[in-house]
Amino acid sequence: MEAQVLTDSQHVVIIGNGIAGVTAARHIRKQSNCSITIISGESEYFFSRTALMYVYMGHLKFEHTKPYEDRFWAENRLDLLHSRVQEVYPEKKLLVLKGGAEVRYDTLILATGSTPKFFGWPGQELQGVQGFYALQDLERLERRAPNAHQCAHAVIVGGGLIGIELAEMLNSRKIPVTLLVRESSFWNNVLPDFDATLLNEHIRDHGISLRLNTELHEIRGNDNGRVSGIITSSGEEIACDLVVLATGVTPNVAFLKGSGLELDQGILVNEYLETNIPGIYAIGDCAQLRNPLPGRRATEAVWYVGRAMGQTVAQTLCGTPTSYRPGNWYNSAKFLDIEYQTYGYVSPDTSRDSDHRIFHWKHPKKEQWLTLEYYAKTSILLGINAFGIRLRHEVLERWLTAKLPVEMAILQLQEAWFNPEFAPSVVPLIQHAFLEYQQKSL
Repeated sequence: MEAQVLTDSQHVVIIGNGIAGVTAARHIRKQSNCSITIISGESEYFFSRTALMYVYMGHLKFEHTKPYEDRFWAENRLDLLHSRVQEVYPEKKLLVLKGGAEVRYDTLILATGSTPKFFGWPGQELQGVQGFYALQDLERLERRAPNAHQCAHAVIVGGGLIGIELAEMLNSRKIPVTLLVRESSFWNNVLPDFDATLLNEHIRDHGISLRLNTELHEIRGNDNGRVSGIITSSGEEIACDLVVLATGVTPNVAFLKGSGLELDQGILVNEYLETNIPGIYAIGDCAQLRNPLPGRRATEAVWYVGRAMGQTVAQTLCGTPTSYRPGNWYNSAKFLDIEYQTYGYVSPDTSRDSDHRIFHWKHPKKEQWLTLEYYAKTSILLGINAFGIRLRHEVLERWLTAKLPVEMAILQLQEAWFNPEFAPSVVPLIQHAFLEYQQKSL
């Protein structure tokens, strides 16, 4: 790729003010005096999407989710345009906004994020049926489920991270929740059965009705066009006032059809995050890598991926062509009151290769457990899942990059320990359990 440097007279337009788009804008501004405009139809100012649940739960106000004060944008000459892009004309380097206004650009960065994925269920158009991704979804949830009096029962469809987040949110307002999961355990298409089974128990302990091996068949409504209940795949009818479809997300690219950009599930990009049209890049949830690195997906709707892509495209546009290298897989979440971290690759039981071994440990009294996966022949550590235990990111990243043997990782586990000060370490318990596991495996 040829190096390019943005000149002061050029105009960079970024569609999307999430973590990917804002990171790109900030890092371009650090290195360039070009004009930068960020367009968003969702919100005027950048906010932390992962914090929306805490607004609903009353832990935060919306203004607390904004990482930067409102004056930050003008002070850094980042122009904000609160509108929605309806058409993109690359041959003219022109955007048409809702209402007909036009914006011209020299370089375009598409950071349009995701949108909830629905699957055409009968009744999904009824009032009281929604997804949960955008700020507007939170506003709809506030109107439809303010309390248990106005929402006597809610059904959540989908057993992933958004589904359990919603269950916690509604549960915090004492709204009874039924969670439909088509798999045999919660999230066992991602987690080993050991981890998933413990989460089943944890979810039910919080009063959530967890229905496994259950799919949505139909959503039913009343004469006013509002949801009144659902029918499951087994024929059971469940009365409810709210149905939230948490069945995944898909890249937000529908408005780009006919633009000349190559699309698949997302916007196809090369390792420099370039699209097929010169001067147009795509980053974050909406970007689909043509040649993803081994062990990584072509699209990854994860906060830190968006941030890394934003940093990468900024380097390229400011004179240092940089290919996207995401490093080792990492993610974190919260299952009700259990914190979760994953590093590297820990496979569900159904997809594990025969040359992989897995070690599980659970605290005898507390809701803390750990799962390690490694190669049987070489003992190289492949990945780790930690529940109720905090580990240091930089330590795990170093171990995985160095292909550290699992025995060494266990021996050095205290170095990765990151629980609160004075909290008793469980490292000796894990080390003892691993030693017993190895002896039994001989």
